Amino acid sequence: MDELRENCPWDKKQTLESLRHLTIEETYELSDAILDGNLVEIKKELGDLMLHNVFYARIASEKKAFDMADVLDSICDKLIERHPHVYAGAVAENEDAVKANWERLKLKHGNKSVLEGVPASLPALVKAMRIQDKARGIGFDWEHKGQVWEKIEEEMREFRDECDAQPPGETNKEKIMEEFGDLLFSLVNYARFIDIDPEEALERTNKKFIKRFRYLESESAREGKKLGEMSLKEMDAYWERAKKL
Repeated sequence: MDELRENCPWDKKQTLESLRHLTIEETYELSDAILDGNLVEIKKELGDLMLHNVFYARIASEKKAFDMADVLDSICDKLIERHPHVYAGAVAENEDAVKANWERLKLKHGNKSVLEGVPASLPALVKAMRIQDKARGIGFDWEHKGQVWEKIEEEMREFRDECDAQPPGETNKEKIMEEFGDLLFSLVNYARFIDIDPEEALERTNKKFIKRFRYLESESAREGKKLGEMSLKEMDAYWERAKKL
């Protein structure tokens, strides 16, 4: 990195801000590799992210702010402080106790809200999961998943009632969107109770749909048909074949 920063025209120009969107892209590429179970790609994407970490630290060192050693020292200090059950004789019998201790320590050290650690720029589905996790850490949660399922059914009824209540030709999108958001938030809550990552679940469904749709495209083209000229019934026949594969 030192060599590149001094001798490469592109690397010389980069700033913390210019690298930001590239880092986000690399993180999503790592996520894809993990979902695909591709260890070769995971190794590659981890290397790309490591490069970005080193790049940020190098730029900061030029500003006399911090260097890579400071970054690593900082995270080591943080991990030791946040794991008193490992390093300081505290007791934490399960994962929930660890998370609760973590949130209490953050409040002790200046956080005004347990939700302060949820980045504003997170995708909404991921953010919902993190908000619920944070609230759970201080005991604000449902007692069992049956209660959450009842909430889903309640929100589903409210969403459907709001859709049915719209006059013909008119749509109160704001109210419908609010009810739909409530329903999604409740579904995320249930996913959390049964230990499913909703973002991962939806992405797996996205990948499944893409795979089947590409089969529909390729097989219909191979048989001399055009998608825009096919009936829904014809396309559905290819879809069912794709599902069997």
